Amino acid sequence: MSARPLSPHLSVYRFMYTMALSILHRITGLLLSIGLLVLIYWLMSASLGELSYGGAVTFLSAPLFRVLLLGWLLAFAYHLCNGIRHLLWDVGIGFEKHQARASAWLVIIAALLITAIAGYLLLGPATVNP
Repeated sequence: MSARPLSPHLSVYRFMYTMALSILHRITGLLLSIGLLVLIYWLMSASLGELSYGGAVTFLSAPLFRVLLLGWLLAFAYHLCNGIRHLLWDVGIGFEKHQARASAWLVIIAALLITAIAGYLLLGPATVNP
């Protein structure tokens, strides 16, 4: 068996924006998997009754979890937008260099806008408990 690597190492290529977006897509997918566990906890607490649900809501309403929820929202928005970009690539749209750069910026801007709007609606002043 030869000693060659199974895949090219990062040092072989010059770091490009496409690499950063690809790595970020994988990281957000992992973060969404962790967030799914939190969602399952919340749903299970709802199915176990009012006392259990109240405890979960109190736990998940802590400032740290509100920040984590905002992070998961950003991960979801980015993963969604970049996933749509990849679907367009699958049908052959957006492969030119200028198109790929434009779509990369569009993904980032759209993810930030979606996060800002949804975050304000979900976690904004109207949802703060008095």
